[in-house]
Amino acid sequence: MEFEKLQKIIAEVLNVDQNDITMDTTFVDDLGADSLDIFQIIMGIEEEFDIEIANDAAESIVTVGDAVEQIKNALN
Repeated sequence: MEFEKLQKIIAEVLNVDQNDITMDTTFVDDLGADSLDIFQIIMGIEEEFDIEIANDAAESIVTVGDAVEQIKNALN
């Protein structure tokens, strides 16, 4: 469930096809995201899931799978 919602957020922010996003997709190398894009994605995550991701945790997010783990950790 988290993954599908995250795919939608990423696709909207980066204007990419949702089906091209996998757990192993990297934000910078695969999707070409810059720091502003990543900030917008994190803001979208925080709003969608009503959570807060700490700056140090956000800096450790490299792949979509990393972001899913941060979401799951924040929800538990």
